[in-house]
Amino acid sequence: MTSFKNFLGTRNGNRLGTFFRDSEYTTNLENAEIQENVIIGQKYKRSSRSPIIGKNAFIRSNTIIYDDTEIGKNFKTGHGVVVREKTRIGDNVLIGTNSVVEGHCTLGNNISIQSNVYIPINSIIEDYVFIGPCSCFTNDKYPVRMDYDLKGPVIRRGASIGANSTFLSDIEIGEGAMVASGAIVTHDVPPFYLAIGSPARIKPLPKHLKTLNKI
Repeated sequence: MTSFKNFLGTRNGNRLGTFFRDSEYTTNLENAEIQENVIIGQKYKRSSRSPIIGKNAFIRSNTIIYDDTEIGKNFKTGHGVVVREKTRIGDNVLIGTNSVVEGHCTLGNNISIQSNVYIPINSIIEDYVFIGPCSCFTNDKYPVRMDYDLKGPVIRRGASIGANSTFLSDIEIGEGAMVASGAIVTHDVPPFYLAIGSPARIKPLPKHLKTLNKI
């Protein structure tokens, strides 16, 4: 996916150990603001490696960032955000309060994720995506009942996701598509189409909405 080719630009970000605000382990990030009760470098296995985080980060209180993550510059969080291991995040990304990004996810550049969003393992979010508050994505077609290859969503460049929308596993939202608030999305949404309702119906976007986000 070419949009992630140089999502960190260089590897000159800071390598961090575990970060506890106001403790002896405090580490300064370049031009960063880190609030209280933040953990950067949560270990999940003995051989895990400290995160790489670009400059100008603003990480609010009670956020946890696991080892083996790579995050670009100008990263911002709300309060109580969790970013799990093996996740790559590009430049200029906002993750809102109480949102969770599970492990093995890839997020591009210029993304705005609002509060209380759940992003499961094996999700891909391309550049210029907006995700409204309380959106919930899933990756397990048959929870608990049988083994299943976990497949989170693929959200293509410039898509917009409305608040309180819910997505079944392995759903692709096309480039420039929109999902209305409260929709339950059970099928892929083609580029520049609208998903609306429960279950969601797929309709062409009005002409004046056929444009990519500017984030």
